[in-house]
Amino acid sequence: MKIFIDSADLTEIEHAYSQVIVDGITTNPSLLKKALEKRREKDLKQYLRKILLVAKGTPVSLEVTAYTARSMIEEGTKLYQLFNPVAKNVYIKIPINPAFKDADTTHFDGLAAIRELTQRKIPINCTLIFTPEQALLAAKAGAKIVSPFAGRIDDYLRMQQGLKFEKSDYFPATGWIDQGKVWNDNGVVSGIDLVRQCVQVLRQYNLNTEVLAASLRNTRQVREAALVGAHMATMPLEVIQDLLKHPLTYKGMEKFTADLVPEYAELV
Repeated sequence: MKIFIDSADLTEIEHAYSQVIVDGITTNPSLLKKALEKRREKDLKQYLRKILLVAKGTPVSLEVTAYTARSMIEEGTKLYQLFNPVAKNVYIKIPINPAFKDADTTHFDGLAAIRELTQRKIPINCTLIFTPEQALLAAKAGAKIVSPFAGRIDDYLRMQQGLKFEKSDYFPATGWIDQGKVWNDNGVVSGIDLVRQCVQVLRQYNLNTEVLAASLRNTRQVREAALVGAHMATMPLEVIQDLLKHPLTYKGMEKFTADLVPEYAELV
């Protein structure tokens, strides 16, 4: 499974890439706004170019802000034409459904934008996936990547039941059982279950689309995303760092150091 960093902070990105542990970047307008404010940067174009060069050879997803098919196609094309020449690694993020409410008339606009941009040879990462059927439709429209939001589904299930929680809290991949019943969102019992079902559906029909487990908040989620077959997983830098941690690893280092034979250390 490929590991992506979910960040727009250049310092974080440079650190992650210097350790040779990441395979790509996902960003969004909110992350970019926070990063620019933190670093007091004013030139967004130049800032994005720096990120793309650090990530050369690996995908970087840039998200559109429009929400109609025509506008998303125009914005996606401009973003790709402007930034892909920098390092040839830009993917455009398109929401599966840009509608704001059920009565909205733009439900199909995400699919229309994905299809048109794909025909223009622009690789698409379809975002805001919350059901396997959304992933299926995005893949059929031509998306190279679909991003099911595992953490947000876990949040949604807990909020539906009025449960208090921290976002970093672990939610069982097999679902939360309460009085003999498993909480579920139309058959999806957890964020990891959503990722699993997306992988299964796309594999079932041999669709050439990869599943990126998004909105991961803790290391166990990352492990479980790998176990259910996610091709990629994106997470903040602190979660990537936590993947390396275990108390027995620290204890082992202390023991190895204490038992070190001086003559052995002098061999090299």
